[in-house]
Amino acid sequence: MKAIKNQRKAPSSMGESTPSSTSDCCSGLGQLDEDQLISILQLLPVESVVAFSMTCRKFRSLSCSDALWEAICRREWGWSSADAIRGGCSWKRVYQRVWQLRSLSCTRLLCDRGRAVPKPRGSHSLNFVSDCLVLFGGGCDGGRHLDDTWVAHVGGRWDPQKALDWQQVNSGQPSGRFGHACAVVADMLILFGGIDDNGRRHSDTWIGRLTGAPPVDIRLTWTLLEVDGQHPPPRGAHACCGFSKKMIVHGGIGAGGRRLSDLWVLDLGGSPGTASWHEIQPTGPRPMARSGHSLTWAGGSSLVLFGGRGSGYEALSDTWRLEEGETWRWREITSAGPAARVGHAAAGVVGGRMVVCGGEDTERRRGGDAWVLERGGKGWRKLQLAGLGCRSFHAACSDRSGSRVFVFGGMIDGVLGPAEVYGLRFDGALFLLDLLPAS
Repeated sequence: MKAIKNQRKAPSSMGESTPSSTSDCCSGLGQLDEDQLISILQLLPVESVVAFSMTCRKFRSLSCSDALWEAICRREWGWSSADAIRGGCSWKRVYQRVWQLRSLSCTRLLCDRGRAVPKPRGSHSLNFVSDCLVLFGGGCDGGRHLDDTWVAHVGGRWDPQKALDWQQVNSGQPSGRFGHACAVVADMLILFGGIDDNGRRHSDTWIGRLTGAPPVDIRLTWTLLEVDGQHPPPRGAHACCGFSKKMIVHGGIGAGGRRLSDLWVLDLGGSPGTASWHEIQPTGPRPMARSGHSLTWAGGSSLVLFGGRGSGYEALSDTWRLEEGETWRWREITSAGPAARVGHAAAGVVGGRMVVCGGEDTERRRGGDAWVLERGGKGWRKLQLAGLGCRSFHAACSDRSGSRVFVFGGMIDGVLGPAEVYGLRFDGALFLLDLLPAS
């Protein structure tokens, strides 16, 4: 068993190598029945399971057990994600498809032509909560900042051939803004900050709750959260992330256009009525001040910060992992990854990974590439992606399975008009990026 536990790296074929021809399996393990062996294997890292399969033919057969791989998938992804992802494949095949991720399929979703749809926009928020997409605010053509909220019910696994039905459910609260940040905590939306039409930065916090009986009856109410004591200074173009009854806010553009590097947590405790803000002071090195970056939950108590624009207006390419323990701590991920960018979109996906797409560089050249950061920050890998186009300041969120990412809007390259310095326009399309498309 010690040899199995000390294995560090799995073969690239996930155990497809030819096992040893010896018929004499490890004497101690060979005395156990299959149920006992599976119970042991369920507790081991996948690398150790693969190494175990190569010791003899008996163990190779055992390591292909569907019951074993079902337990592994549920352990690593959670029960609801595993059920949503499986489809008609064996559990081992599902795990291999996730583990060997190399590309994303991209589909532009249709909208019901007989219904109103959200205006094209950028620097908005898009979240997945209670099987619904919730879109709020952003900036649009003419420099106006929107105050509308739109909801579309997509259920557990949306059929990309169906027309999506957007419903406008609220307007006027919160006030119009762009560059705000919105995260999902439990079944709530938590929205903080942003910039209005007059360039004023906000420091208000709002709670959004979906009610009714989707998809027929969808309602959403926004409530201003009154929090005693300290709270983050006003800002826009900051990053946020929700996990474990908390929302974390980092950086952004504060008073006088100054870029910030502070880190705050909104602890909701047992209910919004007991919520409190406090500033975190992590130990050790930390990311520089920035805006237009991303902060994404990466499983457990770990968050990942990527990219953004620095105080010198330069696009950034660094990646940091924020870990919660007895003290909070930043750790820089130094492996080579995406080029410097700001205004990209990021979403946590199945397996504790993070997908990043699009964004723009220091010279405002937009990209349409996609990258995945491996679990635990163990390296970046570029993914094949066609159909999304080059865009920046769009928004993305994953569904409850973590195997699909929705992307809406953003700024895209357009045709230069006679009075335009840049050929820019806002987009109003919704795309579905699928990690595991039907084969």
